Amino acid sequence: MTLYIESFFLTLFLSTIFSLGGVGGAAALIPLLNMMGVPFGLSKATGLFVNISATTIATIMNLKRKALDVKFAIPLVISLTIFLPIGAYLSQFLNEKTMKWMLAGFLYFSATMMMFGKKKAKFDYQKTWILYLVGSIVGIFSGIVGVSGGNLIVATLILLGYDAKKMVITISFIIPFSSMAAFITYANIIHIDWILILVTALAAIIGGFIGNKIMFFNLDSKQIKKIVAILLYFIALKLTYNLI
Repeated sequence: MTLYIESFFLTLFLSTIFSLGGVGGAAALIPLLNMMGVPFGLSKATGLFVNISATTIATIMNLKRKALDVKFAIPLVISLTIFLPIGAYLSQFLNEKTMKWMLAGFLYFSATMMMFGKKKAKFDYQKTWILYLVGSIVGIFSGIVGVSGGNLIVATLILLGYDAKKMVITISFIIPFSSMAAFITYANIIHIDWILILVTALAAIIGGFIGNKIMFFNLDSKQIKKIVAILLYFIALKLTYNLI
């Protein structure tokens, strides 16, 4: 019971913070749950479901405000939904410590691009092949480490010059599709604790609602990037310390 209570409040906090960046917080939740004693595979599945819950509520709110560019999001939805489950399937053949190091690297890379990404656009977003390529590569890697890919896609596209606030809104729409595909794959290869899933999902919905309202009305793109980057650095350092 203690684990479920702690997981609820941890997820509530992370979902609120990460919803400021349009993502559900799986990248931070996975290593923290694992540090609390949750098996790594279950931590990854839980993180994916948390992403689904937090970003679904954010997407509903963004659609009501007519703030979402669906045409821009479609190539990312398609590529991530195809390649995330492939990565999730491949994860069962990799060493757990190797996957944790990959996750740590993912966190450092995402945080660095969030913090220091260039502002001037290098590509016109009408070139949809760029979005398909980014979605495919990120999908494979993210499926292996058990995250939705939102942080890495946001960071990559911001580095290429896309507007941070637009990326946040777009990723909120993409993540439920890609994460559900990967979650189903994990559910078929590991044992799922459905109580933990439901407890964290409820917390993620509440956190996603709070974070989305703060993001949309109170923060600009620069502030959003800084907040998410700092939290990613903190989690990455903690994960690295435990691995050494």
